[in-house]
Amino acid sequence: MAEFTDRMDERRDERHPHAMNDMEQPDVESATSADMTAVIALWQACGLTRPWNDPATDYARAVAGEHSAILVSRNGDAIAASVMVGEDGHRGWVYYLAVAPDLRRAGLGARMMTAAEAWLRARGVPKIQLMVREGNEDALAFYEALGLERQPVVTLGRFLGD
Repeated sequence: MAEFTDRMDERRDERHPHAMNDMEQPDVESATSADMTAVIALWQACGLTRPWNDPATDYARAVAGEHSAILVSRNGDAIAASVMVGEDGHRGWVYYLAVAPDLRRAGLGARMMTAAEAWLRARGVPKIQLMVREGNEDALAFYEALGLERQPVVTLGRFLGD
């Protein structure tokens, strides 16, 4: 975690254009099991959960995983923002980027993406990827403003039920 924190400190001057200044910039830290209820409530408030994905299972797996984490920013005692980040040995992935609705448009989402990128860089991951659901034009515009580009791929999937 110290390496992650050091890299975050190095990146303070490389912020995205919409980032808050240092006086407004909240710290980003790894979530713990104790944060689960608050983080899942934030995901739900942001419309990120789906009936076919159990957010508690996703959370527990990410927090316990060697190749994943959930990063959070706090506003007092409340979770203001979160992002799930992981790596598969080839690419880094971002999931559940959430900012409390009343704190949006202040640069916190960009700050969380910077934190996710720093987490991945600290592990030597060369590429970051994420998926945006069709029709979510606001999210696409946000990520494109941060320099992410649409990729010429089609995502295929299947649920691996019991």
